[in-house]
Amino acid sequence: MSGILRSASSNWRRAATVVLAADWTNPIPTAPSLPPPAEGFRLLLLQRSTKQGLLPGAHVFPGGLLDAADHSADWLRLFAPHHGPPHFGLGPAPPSHTTFPVLPAAGSDSAREGGAALPDYVAFRICAIRETFEEASVLLLRPRASRTVEPGPGRALSAPEGLATWRARVRRDPRQFLHLCEHLDCIPDIWALHDWSAWLTPFEARGGRRFEAYFFLCCLREPPRIYLDLAEVVDCQWSSPAEATGSFLSKEIWLAPPQFYEIRRLENFASLSDLHKFCLDHISQGVERWMPIPLITADGQIFLLPGDELYLEDSKFLENSLSSDKKTEEIMKEGKKLHRIVVHNQHLYSIHVTVQSKYKCVYPKTYVVNKSHL
Repeated sequence: MSGILRSASSNWRRAATVVLAADWTNPIPTAPSLPPPAEGFRLLLLQRSTKQGLLPGAHVFPGGLLDAADHSADWLRLFAPHHGPPHFGLGPAPPSHTTFPVLPAAGSDSAREGGAALPDYVAFRICAIRETFEEASVLLLRPRASRTVEPGPGRALSAPEGLATWRARVRRDPRQFLHLCEHLDCIPDIWALHDWSAWLTPFEARGGRRFEAYFFLCCLREPPRIYLDLAEVVDCQWSSPAEATGSFLSKEIWLAPPQFYEIRRLENFASLSDLHKFCLDHISQGVERWMPIPLITADGQIFLLPGDELYLEDSKFLENSLSSDKKTEEIMKEGKKLHRIVVHNQHLYSIHVTVQSKYKCVYPKTYVVNKSHL
C-alpha cells in the first residue's frame, strides 16, 4: 500500500478495494482447472504476507490506500478528449446515504492539499485499479481511443513486456502508474468498477490505524492471469462465495469480518450475469457506509451494523465500544431487529439480518454456524 491521506492529527486513512468476480461457466485456459461452481463465478482472494502489519496472513480483495497521485490533474490529459469533467462518463456522483460517522480532520487529506483535480469517485477507482496491478499484476485498462463503454462484463488487459519492471516502479512511486498507462496508450477502466459498499474500521484501541475503505465490484468475462508480488501478497485463489465460506470454516483461509460479510452478500446471486445486471440497475442508488460498533460480551464479540436495534449513532463510538456482562447467546435471544456479525472465534462467524435496506442494497441472508463447530 502506498500514500497517507489524513493528516498527522488523525489516525484515519482512506482506501479503495475491488472485488473481482470472473465468469467460470466455460473452460478457461488461463485459469486453474476447477469445475464450474454453482454460482457460475469465482472471486479473487489474495493472501497477505504474515509479515504485514495489517491483517497478516488474511485473504483479502485487492486494494490499498488512496494516494495523491490518484487525484492528479495529469489524468485529465490522459482521459481527454473522450472523457473528462464533470462526470467522466460515470454519470452524476451517487448519493451518500450515511452521514454517521463524521470523521475527524475530514478536510485535511493530502490529495486536497495537493490541489486534487479529480472527484473522489474517480480517484478511488484509479486507486483500486492501481493497487490491483501492484498486488496481482492485473491491468483493468482500456484503449484511450475507445469512446463507448461496453455494456457487458469487462476484460483485463494482457500483461505487457517489462511487467515486473513497471510494477516495481509503481510500487516505489504511485505516479508511475499514469506513465504506464501512457506507455500502453490506455486509461484506467473506471467504468468497469461499480459502487458496492464502504467500510470504516471499528474501534479496537486508541491510536490504532483506522480506514475508510470504498469497495467496488468488477465483473470479468474470464479470470486474468495472476502474477503475485510475493512481498505484500504471497498466494491467491479463485473461489466462489460458497467455496470461500467452506475454506474459512475449515481453517484453510482466514477472512476478516467485512470480507466474510461481503462474500456472504455475493451468495445472493445465481450467476455473473445476475450480479452484473444488479450493478447496472443500481448504478444511481449509491452505497451504504458501515462502521461496525463492537459489543464485547461475557464470552465473545458482536459487531453491530447500522439498522440493528442496539446500534447507536453516537460519535463517542468512534473511540469506544459497548460491553455487556451477558453471554452472546443471551443477547441474541433478546434481539428482534438485527444487523450484526457474531464472532464466536477466529474461524467462526455468524451473520444475523432481519432488517431491510432502505436503499435497495443487498444484505446477506442470515447465516448461523452449526453448533458442532462451536
